[in-house]
Amino acid sequence: MAADKKIEILRHAIELIADEGYGSLSMRALARASGMKLGALQYHFRTWDILLTELVNYIDSEITAAFESGGWSSDDATIPDLVEFMLDEHVGTLDGLFSDRLWAQLWAMEQVEPLVSDLLEDVYAKFLLILETKIAACGVKHPRSEALAIMSMIEGESLFMGAGRRWRTDRSSVREVILSFAAQRYSRA
Repeated sequence: MAADKKIEILRHAIELIADEGYGSLSMRALARASGMKLGALQYHFRTWDILLTELVNYIDSEITAAFESGGWSSDDATIPDLVEFMLDEHVGTLDGLFSDRLWAQLWAMEQVEPLVSDLLEDVYAKFLLILETKIAACGVKHPRSEALAIMSMIEGESLFMGAGRRWRTDRSSVREVILSFAAQRYSRA
C-alpha cells in the first residue's frame, strides 16, 4: 500500500508542476495537494532530493512502459516509429499528465535543480541511444549528430508549438514535416 500512496503523491507532484509551474512545487505544497500533513509526506519522501529522484524515475518508468506497450522493442521500432512516439508525448500515459506544459516546466526546473538536470539527461540519453543505433544502421556518417538533431526538432516542436504557444496552430503541419523527414531520410531502417 505504501507504494500505491507514493505513486499517488508523485502524480500530484506532476499535476502541480504542470498546472502551477515548477516553482510551486515544495514539500508543503505537495502535502497540501495530496491531502496530507507534511510529516506524512516525509514518511514517503524523507528529503527533497529523494522526492525529485523518485519523481524523475517515475516519469522515466511511465515513458518506458508506454514505449513497450506500443508493441515495439527497440529492435522492432523503425526511426519514424521512434520519432512519432516522441512527438506524441506519450499520450495516454498517466491520463494525459504528460503534456508540453509538464515538459516545459521540467526544462525550467533543470536550470535550478542540478539533480533534475542529471536525471532528465539520463532519460533523454536512453532514447538518444536507441535513435542513434537505428540511424547508425542506415549507414549515416554522423549518427549521434543526426539523433541529436532529430531530438532537438522534437523538443522544439513542443517548446514552440505546445499548448498556449504562439505557433500552436502550426503544430500538426510541423509534426507532419518532422515525420516526413524521418520517413524519407531513414526509409532503409
